[in-house]
Amino acid sequence: MNVGDKYKEKFSFSQKDVDLFSILTGDKNPIHLDEDYAKKTCFKKKIIHGFLSSSIFSKILGMNFPGPGCIYLGQTIKFLKPMYVGEKYEARLNVLKIKEEKKIATIETIVIDEADSKVIVGEAIIKF
Repeated sequence: MNVGDKYKEKFSFSQKDVDLFSILTGDKNPIHLDEDYAKKTCFKKKIIHGFLSSSIFSKILGMNFPGPGCIYLGQTIKFLKPMYVGEKYEARLNVLKIKEEKKIATIETIVIDEADSKVIVGEAIIKF
């Protein structure tokens, strides 16, 4: 892993993913589960839980970049736009800093939508 290394991965979440996340976390907010309720909100339809949407970073860091053995030490997250079931997104990661002696990296974490607009921004700190 080097400063400037980048990684991209396309993904989407299904309603089943949202339902399972709701069961696992106990977050049964109707904005995620009830279409009639969601229609009456500013979003006009159900949205994905913020932490489900950002969980893509855990999957990528733990499995693909840098992969198995990676330890998540921290994450800042800012949710800029809602995410919706079935829509396509792309996670983009960029290595910003490395403390080689401690094997700790700071990685920019971004999710973009199909219009190339940022949906989630933040930074992960990992041990690799």
